[in-house]
Amino acid sequence: MSLSGDPVITPEDASGTLPDPARAGSLIDLVERLRRLKAWAGDPSYETIKNRINAAWTAAGRPAGELTRKSTVAYCFQPGRRRLDTALVLAVVEALHPDTGYVTAWRQALGVVGGEIEAVSQVRVQDSLPPDLTGFTGRTVELDQLRHAARAGDAVVISAIEGMAGIGKTQLAVHAGHLLHQQQPFERVLFVNLRGFDQAQPPADPAAVLDGFLRLLGMPGQQIPHDLEARAAAYRHQLAGTRALVVLDNAATAEQVRPLLPATPGCVTVVTSRRRLADLHSATHLTVDVFTPGEALAFLTRAVPEVPVGADPYAAARIARRCGHLPLALGLVAGHIRNTSGWTLTDHADRLDERRHDRRLDTGVEFALDLSYQHQPAPQRRLLRLAALHPGQDLDAYAAAALADTDLPTAQDHLHHLHRDRLLQQSTPGRYAFHDLVRVYATVRAADEDRPPERRTALTRLFDYYLATTATAMDTLHPQRRPAIPPVAAPTPDLTDPDIAREWLDTERPTLVAVAAHTAGHGWPTHTTRLARTLYRYLDGGHYTDAQTVHGHACHAARHNGDPIGEAHALTDLGGADYRLGRYQPAAEHFHQALDLFRQVSDPAGQARALHNLSVIAMRSGRYRTATEQIEQALNLYRQAGDRPGEAWTLADLGDLDALLGRRRSAVEHYGQALTLCRQAGDRVGEADTLNSLGEVEMRSGQYGAAGDHLQQALTLHRQLGNHTGEAWTLDNLGTLHTHLDQLTQATELHQQALTIFRETGERRGESWALNGLGEAAHAAGRAADALTHHSAAHTTAAETGHRDQQARAQTGLGHAHHTLGNPALARQHYQHALAFYTDLGLPEADQIRTHLTALDNTSPEQR
Repeated sequence: MSLSGDPVITPEDASGTLPDPARAGSLIDLVERLRRLKAWAGDPSYETIKNRINAAWTAAGRPAGELTRKSTVAYCFQPGRRRLDTALVLAVVEALHPDTGYVTAWRQALGVVGGEIEAVSQVRVQDSLPPDLTGFTGRTVELDQLRHAARAGDAVVISAIEGMAGIGKTQLAVHAGHLLHQQQPFERVLFVNLRGFDQAQPPADPAAVLDGFLRLLGMPGQQIPHDLEARAAAYRHQLAGTRALVVLDNAATAEQVRPLLPATPGCVTVVTSRRRLADLHSATHLTVDVFTPGEALAFLTRAVPEVPVGADPYAAARIARRCGHLPLALGLVAGHIRNTSGWTLTDHADRLDERRHDRRLDTGVEFALDLSYQHQPAPQRRLLRLAALHPGQDLDAYAAAALADTDLPTAQDHLHHLHRDRLLQQSTPGRYAFHDLVRVYATVRAADEDRPPERRTALTRLFDYYLATTATAMDTLHPQRRPAIPPVAAPTPDLTDPDIAREWLDTERPTLVAVAAHTAGHGWPTHTTRLARTLYRYLDGGHYTDAQTVHGHACHAARHNGDPIGEAHALTDLGGADYRLGRYQPAAEHFHQALDLFRQVSDPAGQARALHNLSVIAMRSGRYRTATEQIEQALNLYRQAGDRPGEAWTLADLGDLDALLGRRRSAVEHYGQALTLCRQAGDRVGEADTLNSLGEVEMRSGQYGAAGDHLQQALTLHRQLGNHTGEAWTLDNLGTLHTHLDQLTQATELHQQALTIFRETGERRGESWALNGLGEAAHAAGRAADALTHHSAAHTTAAETGHRDQQARAQTGLGHAHHTLGNPALARQHYQHALAFYTDLGLPEADQIRTHLTALDNTSPEQR
C-alpha cells in the first residue's frame, strides 16, 4: 500500500493482457483483476474514473445526491475486501473498458464469486400447491406412472428431453399433486420453486429452503440448526409419521435436491428439472417430451373451441408443428388466437408460417413469445417489460401501476390480459409472477426498447411506492416512529385499518426484503436506509432473521453512500435483531460501533439510543450498576435532544431495574412517568410495553385487580399493532397472574400461548420465562413431575442464552418440585444453586431461598 492508502500497481499489473474475470476464484482474485484492469487501461486516476462513472450515471437519470465519490471508487481497489458493491464495480469496469461483452463477463464473475448470498437465501416456500391449470390436457401415461410411484412411496423426478424448457413439467407436477390430494388428502403440502434455471436469480440455497420448510412445519426459529445436514435431519424428523406432499420445482442439480427429500414413509415427493438428475437414486424418473400431435390438437381444440377451421382442415396441426408441440408455446399462441376476431385457424396457420420465415426464430417458445408479445397493445408490452425488472418474486396491481406510471384499474386490466394470454402466471389471487423463460424474454425486450433512464425512472417509482406505502402502514401501526417519507403520485392501498396494514406488511415482507437488497446494491442507497428505518418496529415485532438481512443491507448502503448517521441507525437496528435472537456479543459490538458514529456526528438522540440498548444487555447480563449508569446517560441525552418517546423508554427501563431489585414503589413511579410520555407522543408500542411492565409489578405487589386491567390493556394494544413479541410477554404475565389467583388451567393455557409465540419468533429469553411459568403453574396444581420437566427445559434455555435470573428461577422451581416429591437432598441442592445465582446478582429473591433452606433444616428427618 502507498502512504496515501491507494493500491500500488506493480510491474506485473501493467502487462498488456486484458484480465479475465471468469478465472477469479474469490473476492481477492476479483479485486486483483480490477487493479490489473486499471493498469491495462493506462492507470487513470481515481478522480478520472469517478468523473466517467458520474457522467454515465447522470446520463442514465441518477440524481446528483446518489453519485459516487473518489474515495468510494478507490475502495473498490482495496485488497482484503469481504464484499463488493456490484453496481459500482461494473461501473468502474465500464469506465475502464466500455465493451458490452467484457462488462457482462464481470457481471457473471461477480455473481459467481460473490455467491449472491442474499438472493440465494431469499426463497418463498408455500404450504399449498399453486392453482391447478384449467383445461389440463394429455399426459395420461405420465400421470399413471406418477400415481403408481406415489403409491410405492418413491420420489418422482419429472425431467425434460434434452433439457427443454416450456414443456409443462411444473403444470404436470401441480396437476398430479391436486389429483393425489383429491384422492387422499395430505396432512401437509410443501411447495418451492428452486429457481434452477432462472437467469434473473440464482438457484435457491437448500439450507434456506429447509429453514422455510421447518418453520411451516412448526419448528421455532431458534431451534432450527445452522448447518445443512442437521437441518435435513430435523426436516425428516418433523415429517416422520406424516402423510405429506413435497413438490420441488425447477431443480438445478441433484445436490440441491438431495437434502430436501423427506425419505420417510407416507411422504410423496415430486421434483421437476430440465435435467434428468440421474444421481438421485431410488427415484422414479419420468422424462417428459413435448405434446404428441394428438395431445397438441386436443389442447388447441379445448383452448379455442369457437374459432372456425377455415379452408385448410390441417390448420391446427400446422399451428401445433410451428409451436414445436410445446405446451408453453401452444398456450401463448392460443391466447393470441382468442384475441384475434374474424380469423380462422387457417388464417392463423398461414400467418405463423409467414412470421417464422420473416423472423427466422429457432424455437417454438421463442417464436410463440415473440408472436404473443408483438400482438399485445403497446401499454401492455411496456408493463410486461418493466415488470420483468421487479426484484421480487411476484407483484400486485399497485406495484404494476407504479412501474408503468398508470392508474390502478388500467394496471389491473393489463395484468389480467397478460395473465389470460399466458405471459404472466398467477401465484396467488391478485399476485402475478413470471415463467423464467418469459422473464428472460421480457428483460431482453426491456434492454432493447426502454432507454436506461426510462428503466431507472420506472424502478425509482416502484421503490418510492414501496417506501411510501410501508410508511403509511407503519403510521397506522406505529405512528411517529419513522423517518419522514414524502407521498407518491402512484395509487396506494388504504392501510388506515390496523388489520389491513399488518396484512399488507406480512404479504409484502419478502418483496420488501428483496427491495432492500436490490436498492443497496444497484444505486438506490437512500431508499435502502429509509426503508430499513421505516420497517424497524415491524421487523422488531418478531421477524428477526429478515431484520438482520434488511439492516445489514442498510449498513452496507449507508457506509458506501457516506452516510454515518444512516449507518449508525442501521447498526443499532442490526444489534437489536441480534439481541432478540440471543446473540448478545454481536449485538453489543454493533451498539458500540453505532455509539462511536453517533458521537462523531454529535447526535445526542442517536447516542442515547445506542446507550439505551447497551443498558438492556447489561441488565439482562446481571450488570445492574453498569445498566443504571448507561440508562441515566441515555435519559439525559434524550432530554437534551427533546426526544420524548426515547425519554419514556429509558424511564420504563429504570422501572424495570427498580422492579428487578425489589424497589416496587419507585418502579411504579417510573412506569407512570413513562406511560404519560408515551401517550403524549402517540407511541403505542411504548404504551403497551409500559402497561405490561406496570401490570407485572402490581401483580408482584399483590394488586391483582389493577394488574389484570393494565395487562389486558397491553394485550389489546399489542394485538392491534401486530407486535407478536409484546403479545407473548403480556400473555406470560397474565399466566403468572392467574397462577397467583389459583386459576391454574387458564394460567397454563396463557403460558403455553406465550411459549408458542416466543418459539415462533426466536425470542429465547421469553422462552425460558414461559417455561418457568408453566413449571410454577404445574407445581401449584400439584403436578410436580410436570413442574420438573418445565423447569429443566427453562434452565437449559436460560443457560444457553446466559440469562442467570431465569436460571435461578428454574433452580428454585426444581427445588420446590423435588421437595414436594420427597427428595429433600435434591431440593437442597437446587435451592443452593438458586441462592448462589441470586446472591451473585444482588437480587432480593436470595432472602426467599434462605427461607426455603431454613425450612428444610427445620423439617424432621421423617419428613425429609
